[in-house]
Amino acid sequence: MTSIASVTLEVADPAAADRFYTTAFELGSQVRLRASETPSTGFRGFTLSLVVSQPANVNALIDAAVEAGAATLKPAGKSLWGYGGVVQAPDGTIWQVASSSKKDTGPATRQFDELVLLLGVEDVKASKQFYVEHGLTVAKSFGGKYVEFATGSDPVKLALYKRRGLAKVAGVSADGTGSHRLTIGSDAEPFTDPDGFAWTTASETASL
Repeated sequence: MTSIASVTLEVADPAAADRFYTTAFELGSQVRLRASETPSTGFRGFTLSLVVSQPANVNALIDAAVEAGAATLKPAGKSLWGYGGVVQAPDGTIWQVASSSKKDTGPATRQFDELVLLLGVEDVKASKQFYVEHGLTVAKSFGGKYVEFATGSDPVKLALYKRRGLAKVAGVSADGTGSHRLTIGSDAEPFTDPDGFAWTTASETASL
């Protein structure tokens, strides 16, 4: 496994979700949609993060998402690490929008630099070892709390976070049951990780 080509979100209404993501984030082929009514309650164990260059872009993306129907989980604001906020799309997916910069350097745009998939896992060290054995290289690791993988110029970046810690960052309860409603498309053979996140060959996923 050398790259993540896309993530597929399972949603009740693909047409409505497509309208939302096109309007709010102007997403490309990194995020695909598939119809599903698989039961899922509470926190689904992951977030998607749009990394941008400046606070003005954070505000522009969050404002567009809320106007398109997203719910605000954490209003945009400064923090120790930069500037960001969290919203929940109408389909239930949680999105972080963040910048490491606390000052604007130009006019606001809705351009983002990276799309990052953060998986909330029960045992970060065990999951890190699992993914290393499946071909990923660790870029950053902070004990049993956080791991970031070296994914180069891949369309989607990958990081692991303690499940409860990720839920706290997102501003929601860590409780949740049922499907993650997420499939990760890569160049690897299909597999499922220790926390039930499903990986499949990218060509097998469909974009609606």
